[in-house]
Amino acid sequence: MRIMAQMAMVMNLDKCIGCHTCSVTCKQAWTNRSGTEYVWFNNVETRPGLGYPRGYENQEEWKGGWELNSRGRLKLKAGGRMRKLATIFSNPKMPSIQDYYEPWTYDYETLLNAPAQQTFPVATPQSLITGERMNITWSANWDDDLGGSGEHAAKDPMLAGIEDKVKLAFDDTFMFYLPRICEHCLNPSCAASCPSGAIYKRSEDGIVLVDQDKCRGWRMCITGCPYKKVYFNHKTGKAEKCTFCYPRIEVGIPTVCAETCVGRLRYIGLVLYDADRVLEAASVKDEHALLDAQRSVFLDPHDPQVQAEAERAGIPLDWIEAAQRSPIYTLINAFEVALPLHPEYRTMPMVWYIPPLSPVVDVIRDTGHDAEDQDNLFAAIDALRIPVEYLANLFTAGDTAPVTKVLQRLAAMRSYMRDINLGREAQAIIPESVGMSEEEMYEMYRLLALAKYEDRYVIPSAHGEDAHALEEIATDCPVSGFDEDLMTGSGPFGEGSGHGQGTRVAAENFAVLQERQTSDTLVGGQPKSGRVNLLNWDGKGVPEGMFPPAPESEESGSR
Repeated sequence: MRIMAQMAMVMNLDKCIGCHTCSVTCKQAWTNRSGTEYVWFNNVETRPGLGYPRGYENQEEWKGGWELNSRGRLKLKAGGRMRKLATIFSNPKMPSIQDYYEPWTYDYETLLNAPAQQTFPVATPQSLITGERMNITWSANWDDDLGGSGEHAAKDPMLAGIEDKVKLAFDDTFMFYLPRICEHCLNPSCAASCPSGAIYKRSEDGIVLVDQDKCRGWRMCITGCPYKKVYFNHKTGKAEKCTFCYPRIEVGIPTVCAETCVGRLRYIGLVLYDADRVLEAASVKDEHALLDAQRSVFLDPHDPQVQAEAERAGIPLDWIEAAQRSPIYTLINAFEVALPLHPEYRTMPMVWYIPPLSPVVDVIRDTGHDAEDQDNLFAAIDALRIPVEYLANLFTAGDTAPVTKVLQRLAAMRSYMRDINLGREAQAIIPESVGMSEEEMYEMYRLLALAKYEDRYVIPSAHGEDAHALEEIATDCPVSGFDEDLMTGSGPFGEGSGHGQGTRVAAENFAVLQERQTSDTLVGGQPKSGRVNLLNWDGKGVPEGMFPPAPESEESGSR
């Protein structure tokens, strides 16, 4: 047994209202810089829908994640070391900029300074990459509120095989929101795909990061990540990804996306796991068994033997206590209501989700029946407008039994708590029907519905010789570190947040943005000396081969 600690997150999808506050605050904190205009470490997708980048879940197309070879051993779906060596200078299999979206701003200068004329001037959209005028055809949240349902939702890869069970007529379609960040996997395929070893998993807390000094822009990590949460910075020629806000985590503060979440749907905590069993769990032949296999890797922090082994492994005592209070282990292993996103990718993701139950209640209420009655709720789970099979394709590799179990537990909790809230006698038979005690059901209710800040976020501070000063150090810590030059004008919270007086990123004038994008110097006026990239590129515009070419029909329609 080799015990390690891992920071993890659980999101309760029943509470997500699709406000995109998490996306915007993450954007302002981490990707508010030149070269990352199209990058969203956190995005909120409307499902059914294509997601971002479009169709990222189609691994037959993008070759992300792991698969088993003929001997039952794990191998990268995109090919192993020899294949990568043979094709190392070719463009990797990755989405085009049109699959993400071509970022734009508006020419406000023309709008504001145009002379008097008969026709009213307009601020035309201008590409932030090429500087040319463009037609807006796609973005990171194009499916938001079914905005693209007729054209795009029907192409959702998760609808394969269950098309006849989902109604895509506008007035019949059900939707829910799916926030996504990097999964910070236990078995990250992005790290295994990187030829230069730039992507690594921190041993102290499991956060997956990119060493910008080592990154050489091979972009194979983008192919290797099945969730497509590694991005290419077209200004620096380096890969970037969600950092789980590690400067905040180190001082016991939750991630920006969690801190600003309007629905309070995110839970962050520490889990202990047996690192020696990760490979075995990820190599389980039956995809339907991957959920239980990953749950078996997590260790009970209340077990005295686990506590003793954790201490011998050098995990601090306060971290062990934090794991005991963590909402993550409770939701995943104790209550078993949280599920991983696409376990069939075999990366062992560490961002888990509680499936949405709200549509069940809505369906019953519309029929005029008691929407909180236990029998009505259980019967409605099998009659959702969006079938359980769809949720199973997202969270359990197509196995409907675990999803049904979760929805039944959530439904039972609502029915049980309604009696208590109305002053009626609690019915013990309700929690018993889903394999829970009354105490467990009440605790699950308190955690999901009434949890306070300190219950949702149990984040132990980092240990080190200068732990007392980490908060001050974090404000000076570079997010990317891709060039020493950048520290004169770029800090950890976007361009202009460092020590220098560089151009602020909040410029809403296309001319300013274009000048910064095509400049011969980096932020703060420093030259681009010492920059290394394999595209023989000076950082201006888009070099040939940076992104794979889009189909001709799409390319012609994007201008």
